[in-house]
Amino acid sequence: MYLHTENPLKFAFSQAEPDYSPSNDKPLFGILGVPFDSTTTYQPGARYGPLFVREASYNFERHNLFLDKTLNVTVQDIGNLESVPGNFQKTCTNLESVVSSILEDNITPITIGGEHSITYGVLKSYDTTVTHNMQDITILHLDAHMDLRDDYMGEKYSHATVMRRIHDLEPRNIIQMGIRSASEEERDFARDNGIDYHTAQDNISGMEKTINQIKGPIYVTVDIDVLDPAYAPTVGTPTPGGLNPRDLEKLIFALEGKKVIGFDVVEVSSNSIGDTTSINAAKTILDFLFLQ
Repeated sequence: MYLHTENPLKFAFSQAEPDYSPSNDKPLFGILGVPFDSTTTYQPGARYGPLFVREASYNFERHNLFLDKTLNVTVQDIGNLESVPGNFQKTCTNLESVVSSILEDNITPITIGGEHSITYGVLKSYDTTVTHNMQDITILHLDAHMDLRDDYMGEKYSHATVMRRIHDLEPRNIIQMGIRSASEEERDFARDNGIDYHTAQDNISGMEKTINQIKGPIYVTVDIDVLDPAYAPTVGTPTPGGLNPRDLEKLIFALEGKKVIGFDVVEVSSNSIGDTTSINAAKTILDFLFLQ
């Protein structure tokens, strides 16, 4: 049982029984929704992301035609975090508590946002538990934006500063892909601090090669605005010139065989059934699960 959660619609193919004991033969994943969007500065609505991504997940088959694999993992949908609207600190405290419990149960968390600031709360949990050492973890960050500002509009904790706060946790490395928007300060910070970034104009095969070369545990955070607005229009900060869904699929498939210790998809601001953004977000999660 996890405190600070509630149980709405379940993600497709998740187990109904409240049994979170690791299986001997199948990987175990726990899906957690975080309906929080209080630092959003352009298009609000990411608090509805967990609901509509779950709904969209029922649009897919249990078999992946391209991988020729049938889903073979145990997925438990833990429900939604009890977020506190307008209060990042309290929401983050609740999030750290829940994710810490998930990790202590040897479950790999898959988080559905919510705005991107929540990724800091998830990774803070890794930093405070004995299950992982942040200094060993590579952060793979797929996004239109660097999110490396030290503060944004006077706020240190924001969707626009999340990767800077994660950098403060001193992970082994941060690798960014799909980037096409950054301030001069962010670009300089990335260069000065050894952050490896690839723009949306870079070759996808080169990005796949970079992922293939990552050693050790990886945490993956996908801001769905890494996709071009033609494919993901309902996001907090849409930015033209992005990846297409096939490109994103290739990057996710490049994770096959890697030790992924956590995964999130954030910034889905859908407010209707069948929205393209939620469909692509749900597919991204399922593509990752098919790799296991």
